[in-house]
Amino acid sequence: MQYYFNKTLTIPFDEAITRVIDELKKEGFGILTDIDVQKTLKKKLDVDFKKYRILGACNPPFAYKALQAESRIGTMLPCNVIVQETEGGEVEVSAIDPIASMQAVQNPALEDIAKQVQAKLRNVIHNL
Repeated sequence: MQYYFNKTLTIPFDEAITRVIDELKKEGFGILTDIDVQKTLKKKLDVDFKKYRILGACNPPFAYKALQAESRIGTMLPCNVIVQETEGGEVEVSAIDPIASMQAVQNPALEDIAKQVQAKLRNVIHNL
């Protein structure tokens, strides 16, 4: 099973970030974390790396439901969405498939939540 879904865009990187955040908001997600991997690797390791951001997206009502169903599910939250520059100069956006990640938990109470979150994240990627 593929653990993510993605889409390649032919727009500038910063515009892609803005569009991703806007589409996430439309589906009820906020951004809890925004990790600039390129800057972090330069600062910590003094290496050059492509533009690569990890957006930690959270839909509070679904996160709350998941936490009620499984107290340790926070180890898999928030839902990560990555935006990265490809070798061809395009921008690839990838989102975690929550169904794939939740399979390891084996808690039936999470199945419906994961399906609903999956649909929302698929909408985000589709609408970019």
